[in-house]
Amino acid sequence: MCCQLIVLIQTALSLTVAAAPAVTTPAAVTPPAPTVEVEEDVYRYEPANNGAGPMWCSGSTCLVRIGDRVFASGLETLADQIPLNNCRWRLYHRGPDGWSLWQADPSGRTREPCPLAAFSDGHLFLSANPTLTEPDHRAGPARPEILQFQASAAPLDPAAAERPSDQPTGQTLVPLWEGQPPFSEHSYRSFAADGPRGELLLLQNIGYGHAEWSFRDADGRWSAQGKLTFPWGADYAQPVPIRICYPNVMLRDRAVYVCGVSDIVEPNPEWRAYKKELTGRDWDYDFRRLFFTWTDDIAHGQFHDWIEIASRDSTAGWIFPADLWAAPDGRVHVMWTERAIDVRLRKRFFPDAKQSHALNYAVVRNGQIESRRTLILAEEDGAGLMPGAARFHVTPDQRLWVICYVSGRDGDGRAVSENRLFEILADGTATSAVRVPLTAPFTSFFTATVRAGSAPSALLDLLGIRSGSTNTISYARIRLGAE
Repeated sequence: MCCQLIVLIQTALSLTVAAAPAVTTPAAVTPPAPTVEVEEDVYRYEPANNGAGPMWCSGSTCLVRIGDRVFASGLETLADQIPLNNCRWRLYHRGPDGWSLWQADPSGRTREPCPLAAFSDGHLFLSANPTLTEPDHRAGPARPEILQFQASAAPLDPAAAERPSDQPTGQTLVPLWEGQPPFSEHSYRSFAADGPRGELLLLQNIGYGHAEWSFRDADGRWSAQGKLTFPWGADYAQPVPIRICYPNVMLRDRAVYVCGVSDIVEPNPEWRAYKKELTGRDWDYDFRRLFFTWTDDIAHGQFHDWIEIASRDSTAGWIFPADLWAAPDGRVHVMWTERAIDVRLRKRFFPDAKQSHALNYAVVRNGQIESRRTLILAEEDGAGLMPGAARFHVTPDQRLWVICYVSGRDGDGRAVSENRLFEILADGTATSAVRVPLTAPFTSFFTATVRAGSAPSALLDLLGIRSGSTNTISYARIRLGAE
């Protein structure tokens, strides 16, 4: 399901809600003072109508920063090709004079966006998943590959940028896998990098049972491969594997942390039958349970048992991963959005349940949930603000910030649609949120995250969809008052 569609469904199913404030701010903490330095459009696209879209790989990122250079990957819809593999990747570079198209796939066809990763030494990586099918086939096998570029090779003069029809200048890296997995255009892949160490991790789902993973070490070898088996849904009426999708994945000093959401066909038989009455479809996916796992050393390939971070399974609610950060002290910070109920089912199945929308946060250490709290809460009955997309941002002094989108009406009845910024403090509390003074807020966005190898920075880079825009991917650079 397209990430933009997820946001639209969540909004459409919302009730009027009342806002609750973020966590109380200690008086001694100075709120951030964000300064918007750049706002601009990067590219336009035509919907591919293939179930994906430019923001679909939400657990990874299509934006990285390497020093003063910023890179973004995008999708171009191929008008002469049929779905599902009717797109090709494009790679953009921002120089002193703005954005230009640097590279484009001259011949490959794909379905999903192609996430990026970066190393501190200037290497840039693009995860591609070209189809192996003929043009008249809607679906079929694919071959995962990584294209490696050198950031310094991107021309600073936009007029000197490569034309889209030129052969890409990057080196193609083909990951090694355990056996011969049957990859397809539905990769649900995750791409993570340890920028300082110069190491990569690629995960791709295989059906509903597991994800294949391949690790590239600092010597440039694909030295470890394996399978990440999904949790088992033993408590369902018909027990099935719980496919995990849209995970936030972080690779740090060979440890790997994975947090994703359940994405399976509605497991409750009564709810599934009723949803078919409403939609006419035999399928409807759940997105209701948030799971976490980790390995202490990916080179050894042994993941710990999955733990369940949150669930809205009892009232057919909605959960979606927001972000994850593994701190140097061993604590793993996890953030997600949560909706209490599916209002379509309330009258028949849980008439007394109340709707709520929340941005939630937890700290996990050694597989145990140390703490959890709600950062923003909107409850039924009254005007107010509702949390939307949210991401972490880490500054060089290892301070942890949250950039998020909120919408609705405030206590004075004023319509609000804006991005807000606040800091998560060492004790888990948060500073008061301040508005980011963008001319148009980002309703869905990537950041130049440390999970993809970008260095911690006082600059917060955003790439995504802005309120009021149509088929346009935009960029903003925000300087934090954090140092």
